[in-house]
Amino acid sequence: MCKPGTINAAQATDDAALLAKDEGWIANLDLEAFARDIKQLGDTLERNQGPADVAHLNKMIRWADICAAVGLLSMWHSVNPISIIAISTWTCVRWTMIAHHTCHGGYDKCHPNKNRWNRFKFAVGSTWRRVNDWLDWMLPEAWNVEHNNRHHYCLSEIEDPDLVENNLSDVRDLNAPMFIKYLIVIAGMFTWKWYYYSPNTYKELKLARLRREGKPMPKGVTPSDAVTIRSLLEGANPFYSMWEFLTVVIGPYIVIRFFILPAICMIVGDYLGRRNTDVQECVHQLGFGRGYDKLPRFRHRGDQPCRI
Repeated sequence: MCKPGTINAAQATDDAALLAKDEGWIANLDLEAFARDIKQLGDTLERNQGPADVAHLNKMIRWADICAAVGLLSMWHSVNPISIIAISTWTCVRWTMIAHHTCHGGYDKCHPNKNRWNRFKFAVGSTWRRVNDWLDWMLPEAWNVEHNNRHHYCLSEIEDPDLVENNLSDVRDLNAPMFIKYLIVIAGMFTWKWYYYSPNTYKELKLARLRREGKPMPKGVTPSDAVTIRSLLEGANPFYSMWEFLTVVIGPYIVIRFFILPAICMIVGDYLGRRNTDVQECVHQLGFGRGYDKLPRFRHRGDQPCRI
């Protein structure tokens, strides 16, 4: 993490010489004044927090819930774009617009429900809280450490776990045609969350506990190296086992989102399908059995039945 310090004139001149032409303004930037401006802006925004922020949160929750309802209630019919987009938006909003802001402490001082909408209580402490508040590939406690602490306090440094150029150095240095590298990146867009982000955030949680307890780093470990599913399968992860990762981190998400919810929707869909069949067959019988066949109805004459 970068820390403020004293820089002599010679060092400042050498650093300025390394800047690109369009970055020369950095050498003349008053960092102390910039820091005061940022602090003042933060204080102003914090004082302006209030009911409008809570109303915005509630609106995001309603939109997420609507997307969840649309996706889940339509997925029983067939694989369709409406379900896909709705469920995707539900998951995305739940993380980027609800969990992200809450875990940053954005509602700590303005939300009346301090037992839920607080950075130290939201989605943490139990699987039940995780399911109700924010169920995703990542363990919320691990994401809080990886994102709030490591990422923001080491932004764009080598210790930033989200530093893309460091995490994709293997792809960049790969001896392969450029289109192969593009294909790898495209594949990563569909798999990054469970392949890289989930195991790596859990690694950061383990590292934070080691630092807090004053324990030494495992031998041969480079803290900035990402832990992925590949390193777990290869046994190159000294922080936790694959079994722990499956049961603690991604297990609840997989079981609920890929088995329980689809099973419920399948049962509901089967029930609705059967009831729809009953209605169709009822209409069929009433229509084709009562007039559309154009045959006359035979009646009795008095006490005498109809005879041929």
